[in-house]
Parts: sequence; C-alpha cells; structure tokens
Amino acid sequence: MDINQYLDMFIEESKEHLQFLNEHLLNLEKNPDDKDLINEIFRIAHTIKGMSGTMGFNKIATLTHEMENLLDAVRSNKIAICSEIVDLLFSCFDVLDDHISNIVNNGKEGEQDSTVLIQQLNEKLSGKKLKSESSCSVKENEQFKNDLDEYVINAINKAKNKGLKAHNVLVGLSKNCLLKSARAFIVFNTLEAYSEIIYSSPPAEDIEDERFDNEFSLILVTKRTKEEIENDLLMISEIEKVKVKEIFFESDNLSEEIQVSDSIHEIVATENEAILDISLDNKKSIQEKKKNTTNIIGKTVRVDIDRLDNLMNLVSELIIIKTRLEDTGNIERDNLNETIEYLERITTSLHDAVMKVRMVPIERVFNRFPRMVRDLAKELGKEIELEMTGEETEVDRTIIDEIGDPLIHLIRNSLDHGIESPETRKERGKPSIGKIKLKAYPDGNNVVIELEDDGAGINIEKVKSKAIARGLLTQAEADELTVNEAINLLFLPGFSTAESVSDVSGRGVGLDVVKNKIESINGIVEVETSQYKGSTFSIRLPLTLAIIPALLINLKDEIYALPLSSIREITPVKSNEVRKIQNQEVVLFRNNTLPIIRLNRVLGIQDSIESEETTMVVVKKGDKEAGLIVDKLIGQQEIVIKSLGKFLSGIPYLAGATILGNGQISLILDVNSLF
Repeated sequence: MDINQYLDMFIEESKEHLQFLNEHLLNLEKNPDDKDLINEIFRIAHTIKGMSGTMGFNKIATLTHEMENLLDAVRSNKIAICSEIVDLLFSCFDVLDDHISNIVNNGKEGEQDSTVLIQQLNEKLSGKKLKSESSCSVKENEQFKNDLDEYVINAINKAKNKGLKAHNVLVGLSKNCLLKSARAFIVFNTLEAYSEIIYSSPPAEDIEDERFDNEFSLILVTKRTKEEIENDLLMISEIEKVKVKEIFFESDNLSEEIQVSDSIHEIVATENEAILDISLDNKKSIQEKKKNTTNIIGKTVRVDIDRLDNLMNLVSELIIIKTRLEDTGNIERDNLNETIEYLERITTSLHDAVMKVRMVPIERVFNRFPRMVRDLAKELGKEIELEMTGEETEVDRTIIDEIGDPLIHLIRNSLDHGIESPETRKERGKPSIGKIKLKAYPDGNNVVIELEDDGAGINIEKVKSKAIARGLLTQAEADELTVNEAINLLFLPGFSTAESVSDVSGRGVGLDVVKNKIESINGIVEVETSQYKGSTFSIRLPLTLAIIPALLINLKDEIYALPLSSIREITPVKSNEVRKIQNQEVVLFRNNTLPIIRLNRVLGIQDSIESEETTMVVVKKGDKEAGLIVDKLIGQQEIVIKSLGKFLSGIPYLAGATILGNGQISLILDVNSLF
C-alpha cells in the first residue's frame, strides 16, 4: 500500500495534536494536579504514536511510546508532576516538532536523535535523578553512527585503514560573538590546514548563513591528537569551548550499495601528515538525492465545508448567467441590464466567498507565543503572564506567513526591555508578575494586532541621547523632536538602547526588521508609550493582499492606482495657497501644515499645465499625512494586484500592477514609500 497519499493528512493532524500538546503542557505547569490534563496529554501521545507507526516514522513512534509510559505512571499516582517532568515533556515536544518539520520539508524524520531523551524518561520513570545535560543540543559520539549517512561512516573507516584518526569536534562560540559565520570560517580554515572535514552539523551552508545557535559540531580525519586540535581552536578569539572526542566505528556491516571511491588517497601536507582527499563523486550524488526530496509538501488551507458549498452554489449561478448572456441577441435591452446587474452581484459574492476560503484564524500565529514567553521569562528570571484575545480574527493566508517573525521580535523586546525584574516592579509599586496583552480585532478592511505591556515604557531621553551619540542628531535637533519622532528613531537600522548585547536583544536588528516586514505587506506600525506604565505596539494590516479597492488617477496620459485604505480625503487646492518652507511645498489644511508631494515629479512624468486650482489626495501613513497632487481623478474600482515580477522588483514607489477593464495596465503606487 502506498502510504504517501496520506502524508498531507498525517502532517495536518500531527500539527494539530502538537498544538494541543503545547497548550496542555503550559496549563499543566500551572495546574500540576489536574488529572484531566494528564489524561488528555496521554491521549495525544497515544494518537501521535499510532499515526506515526502506521506511516513508518519509527523515531516519533518510539519517543511517544516512552512518553506514554511516563504519563501512565503519573496518572496512576506512581510519580508526582514536578517542573523537571514538565521541562522533560517540553523537550519531547521540541523533538517531535522538529521531526514533523523535517517530514514537511523532505518526507523524512531528520537526524534529530532522542536516545538521551528516552534515557531520561526511563530514569525518571525508575525514580533515578535526571541528568543535567540537555538531550537535544549535542549528540554523544557513540550515537553518531545511527545519525550519519553511510558515506561518512565509510569515510571514517577508510581513514582508519590509512592510519588516520576520526574526531568529533564540538565548537561553542561566545554568547557575545557578533559575526558567528566569520568565527566559524576561521575554525574551518584552521582545521583544514591539517585535516579533512567530512561532516558538519548544521550543514556548512547553514553555518555560512548564520542559521545556527552558538554551537556547531564537525567530524574530521587527521593524524593530530585531540589535545593539539583543542589548543589550536582555543587560540581563536570568541571561542568559548572546544570538546574533541575520538570516534571508533566497526566496519563489519558497511553497505555494499554506497562505497567510498577508490580515489581516496593521501596528500602530504607541509607537516608530512597524511590527509584524506575525499572524492566528491559520492558526496555529490548523495546531496542531489537529498535535494530531490525537499519541499514535498505544498502550502495548504483547511476550509469549512459550508464555505465550499457556498462557493459551489455561486459558480452554478455564474453558469446560469453565462447561458443568459449567450442569448443576448434574443433579449431586450432592459433584460440585458438586469442580467448584467445580476452578474455583478454574483461576482461580488463570489469574490467574498473566495476571500473567506483564503481566510484563516490568526490563532495559527498566536499559538506559538505562550511557550516562547514561558521559556524566555525563565531565561530572564522574570515572572510574566501572557493574555491573548481575538485569536479567532481571520486574515489572508499569505499575511499569516509574514506576520509571525515581526510579532516574535516585538514580544522578545517587551520581555527584555519592557517588563522590569520582579524587584524593580515591587520598588515601583507594581505587582511582581508582569503582564503582556496580545489582541487582534477587525477594523473595516484592516486587521489590527496590538501588543501591550505594563513595563517600564520607552525612555524618550535615553533614545535621544543614543541617537546623538551615534551622530544621527545634534543636541538642538533632539530638543525639537516630538515624542512620536523620537520613538521612530527606534525603527532605524542598527539602533538599540540596550546597554549590552544578549541572546535576546541588543544588536539593533529587531524593530528595523519589524518595520520593513510590516510595510512590505502594506501594513503600518504605531507606538504609544508612557514611562513606567508600559508601551503598546499596534500593527495595522490589510485583510488581504489579493484584491483591494483603489482610487484610479491620471498623471499626464498614465493611469495609476492608489489603495483606498491609505486615502483620508480628496480636496481641491488653489495654487496661491501653496507655500515653500525649507524647500518643501506645504499647504495649510484644517489648521495643520500639510506637506505636498507632486506625484508627476516623483515618478518622472512631465508637469501638466499650471492652473489656478489642482486636485489633492490626502494620504496617511500611521499618524503622518501628506497631500498628493494629481492631474485628474478617474474613480474608485476594485483591482486585482499582480506582481511586477523578479526583473522589475525593487522599483521605488511601486507596489505592483493591475489590468483594467479595457485591457490597459495600471501601476499601483506604494503610499508608504512616498513619505
């Protein structure tokens, strides 16, 4: 039986079960005596074990079986729930989550080893003390053989026959290391001077792109002793620890299918030491084989059957309308107008129905945060309570994919910079437990996500002094800044108010990433803060990125589209009302000074003939406003956004294009970039 046809179903259901497992473990930590929670966690582990066993994923089945044993002992009152057991179950969750992620990417469980984790589960079951070492971070040397492919095992045995030694080298970088990939490059260069690196975890590409924590491990073959290797690596700055262990493998059961090429030969280095020059042929074939199995699972959306029924009914109505229009020659003008109006109603309903099919609850993003807050609070030594509301708010599937990372940055900032330590909170008359509120709600054609904390707030004076120290402002300019202008400095690349760099923050990349990511999906970020009372970050996002209402305008002979969500109002402006202040055109509008942007000059279009009165479209970006001078208004229309393609990407002021009813192409303006 071909079980691959059930792979999508297995992945979807496993993700759901893991989400429930995560939620129940968080609740279990607060209510350790709740037997219903323990029974529910047991049922989830049992279900995942059954599904994975059927699909042939033995690593998942084995780990969940051992979890079942421990949970059965807990619900039988043989073992009491404690923080150690909850931490151990969370470690199991992390390994299971890693296995499922690997299955999504390449159809296999991956190299994550859970032998030590299973040993810890058994030790806890038998009443022994848990080992302090993490089971998920570093693999023990004796377990490598189970995780390595046969190419590496054969290479190690071939090296042994040549009189060389194989070593597993674990390198730990300093927590304050700024350029991790550069340090790793020096490590590789140092070792390759007298050895051959045949394996790295994570892969060399990930290390080069800094997609790793502060540790990585290598397997190398050489004639050098482990003491010499350790001494050489510890001489490199920002290397915090080095562990070298010799590897011994038996060569009895080598696969006959994958053999290391006979072209392995010895090269005499400057120190007359034999180094393996391993043929790349086998390596290349293995890598190509792995590459062909990646990304086997497409993006999916689970849809309520009622929504599909509604969609089907509307398509049926569309077919009826098509039949009526085919007979247009035989029907009267009034009937034709009625048919066209009916068609318009159906297409509008069809659009709404398709939009609802694409919509998914924002809970998909929110559900990862309780665990993250729990782990980070423990790491920072703070007591923090996360309160979430509006998880049922629906947004477009494409926005769900983009919003996760910015929210992670904001939550980490709130935990590290915002919420004070319990001692400081008590001194300020606050409860020792800090509170973070995360809520989502629809607002017209937008979705608003608010992150509020009751921490220290943003120290405006500190922000200004940091900006002066970095040469971004003079003291005189800083004194004239409003609160909102000072807060906007936080979104500059590389800007940070942290006194020292930590694992959580301080490098000045967080809020810059947030701003760029949100604006790339036509959203905006707003900040409100009150010192010692807390801060609120508001993210306003469009409901969808596919179809939007827009205002069509004329600039000379060109038609452009402005998203309606960015427009505040439209008004005529007389030429004699426009003034120049510091080389910037402005107009007094509703008792406020409004900067003017002449779109034709920005886009390189010839100026139209001067007239006494021009049309101004007032647009907004957060709390900022500007007036766009246009030649002519065409009207409002719903447009389908089309990408400009990779060859035209990155063109300033343009967000995409759309095709109008007459077949013309209209460019869509990116209002945010005009400010």
